[in-house]
Amino acid sequence: MTEKKSAAMMELVTLMANLRDPQHGCAWDRKQTFESLTRHTLEEVYEVVDAVEQGEAAKVCDELGDLLFQVVFYARIAEEQSLFDLGDVANAIKSKLLHRHPHIFPDGTLASFGQPSPLTAEQVEHNWELIKNAEREALQRSGTVSVVDDVPRALPAIERAGKLQKRAASVGFDWPDVSGVTAKLAEESAELQAAIANGDQNQQTHELGDLLFTCVNLARHLKIDPEGALRQANQRFETRFRYVEKTAASHGGGLSTYDPEQLDLWWNEAKSQNN
Repeated sequence: MTEKKSAAMMELVTLMANLRDPQHGCAWDRKQTFESLTRHTLEEVYEVVDAVEQGEAAKVCDELGDLLFQVVFYARIAEEQSLFDLGDVANAIKSKLLHRHPHIFPDGTLASFGQPSPLTAEQVEHNWELIKNAEREALQRSGTVSVVDDVPRALPAIERAGKLQKRAASVGFDWPDVSGVTAKLAEESAELQAAIANGDQNQQTHELGDLLFTCVNLARHLKIDPEGALRQANQRFETRFRYVEKTAASHGGGLSTYDPEQLDLWWNEAKSQNN
């Protein structure tokens, strides 16, 4: 790390310690805990993603700073409780990355870096999963009973569904090809239709959940990021809806003024213009 980077990190650590100072620090920062910070951390992650998708480098830099501050914040709280510090956090991820990149660090140390890697990105990802599976098996032997035990429950539901499916697939619990998933999708859709016909809302919730879960599974088999696909769908909807709003206004009325057929006509116009 260059002197400039080291100095910036040390100043950030010092700033955090000052904010948490019992006598002269900030009252809000002093009262924060691991638990109270989590919602702020999630917000910062989403803001980073939003900045990346907007393609504004300056905004990405700004949002990454906010996210880095969250890491420093957690580490400071832990240090005050003699649990761990920022150095421990850095060493933990360093050790994990060295262990999971044997094709880059053959003897598991930074000093062994320098030889060209013969592996493709796909091979690296496959080996990464093998290494993580071995780590999980070691945990299982020490008392953990499932390969899905450490999939965080706080993840957004779509992301957690994908991780659960990927973990299950890593030990052979998976459809052999996409045809099995599409057949399952049709089955789940039919079951949802039956639940709708029965008018049982609890069953509808159950079947809709199964259908969404299967959609995530289909995305995994197609190697499509379901979250990214849904974000794109959201953007398409927003763009088309705004078109319909503006078109309705240009005709002198609000959306409620027009019948569904007219709104659908304008929607299709928007769709033809924006795909």
